[in-house]
Amino acid sequence: MSESIPVPSHVHYESLLQLLEQQTLFAAYEQPHLKAEVSELIITLRKAFSQQRKLEEDCGRVGLAIDYRWSINESETED
Repeated sequence: MSESIPVPSHVHYESLLQLLEQQTLFAAYEQPHLKAEVSELIITLRKAFSQQRKLEEDCGRVGLAIDYRWSINESETED
């Protein structure tokens, strides 16, 4: 049995970033304080996504498989 580590599917980050960049940022455009907060949120989310990709690379180096999850309720698939 090979070990794996559960992580969010990349689509979760991509969907959130698209929503924040295309809709939330646009809606907050005329409110400088809110626009700054949304921009900071986008930066933070990009950093989290980047850190997850680094984790995935590190796991690959040590032979640990990645188990992409779509839901917190999803259980590991059995071999």
